[in-house]
Amino acid sequence: MSKVLRNFLKDESGATAIEYGLIAALVAVALISAGTAMGTQLGSTFNTLKTKLNTATAAR
Repeated sequence: MSKVLRNFLKDESGATAIEYGLIAALVAVALISAGTAMGTQLGSTFNTLKTKLNTATAAR
């Protein structure tokens, strides 16, 4: 029984899986943050373009 317990305490394969899970979560948070920031900027750019096109069309 003590040999089984000793082997269980030495086994670190679960720690590696947890580390990979944390890295994947960090990458996901970074992608979501970047996507949100880019989406906001892209929306602003399209709104500016829409306003300029409406102004140019109205001036005709």
